[in-house]
Amino acid sequence: MELIYLLSTSTVWLLVTTGLFSLLVGSFLNVVIYRLPIMLERQWKNDCIDWLSQQEKEEDAGKFNLVVPRSQCPTCGHQITAIENIPLLSYLVLGGKCAGCKTPISIQYPLVELATALLSVLVAWRVGYGLELLALLGFTWVLVALFMIDAKTMLLPDALTFPLLWAGLLLNIDNRFASLPDAVLGVVIGYLSLWTVFHLFRLLTGKEGMGHGDFKLLAALGAWGGWQILPFVIFASSAFGAVFGILWMIAKRSRESLPMPFGPWLAVAGFVAVLWREEILYHMGRMFIPF
Repeated sequence: MELIYLLSTSTVWLLVTTGLFSLLVGSFLNVVIYRLPIMLERQWKNDCIDWLSQQEKEEDAGKFNLVVPRSQCPTCGHQITAIENIPLLSYLVLGGKCAGCKTPISIQYPLVELATALLSVLVAWRVGYGLELLALLGFTWVLVALFMIDAKTMLLPDALTFPLLWAGLLLNIDNRFASLPDAVLGVVIGYLSLWTVFHLFRLLTGKEGMGHGDFKLLAALGAWGGWQILPFVIFASSAFGAVFGILWMIAKRSRESLPMPFGPWLAVAGFVAVLWREEILYHMGRMFIPF
């Protein structure tokens, strides 16, 4: 009870506690980012094998999910001990190398932990103590996972986008972030807007310009912030993606268009739009309806 009192009355306690706890969450998100695409790929292969009526599944050299087996070095199989799994600190103490074989550890791991903590502290500073903080922390953590998974694999798993969508609708039953009608319209308009772009692009070019996961992610963002945030999200994410794409082509010295994920930019724009919803809507209103 004393801790709850401190969190509710002291901004410093709230920010520090949120940051430290979110470092641990970031460590777990690294597990999700690495394992969830592998779990999905195994499930798809097993479904195909079942459909083809074969006897043996590719399976199962043991269970593989978000809990088991214990994390280990992909090079030498060294199991990561608890002392080697302290967010940020262990990476620095180990010099960014496996304790077993000294293979360099990807910089992704500390960066995800640090980004999760910093974004969570930003959310806590923005909204303060309360149920909205818990909801928006969950929102932020799912977006971090989706950002990284799509950036690495060009997948936006339904296992993350659908719970995010339903959570937004449930939270807005009492108009917490947007009214329920606005949230429902956000889902419908969010999904159909990118669905329409997808089919028009395919009709004109014969190519698929984006994945279905992008439709679902934009629908989930609409469920949280209402339909009103969608113009900003679509414009901002397109701008972020275009700038990154141009810089990437320059860096690669390529004149050919390269397939790039759109989900990370939707996640960034959606995070900004939900956290600063009122300010964005106010300035959008000033731009389009001057007064």
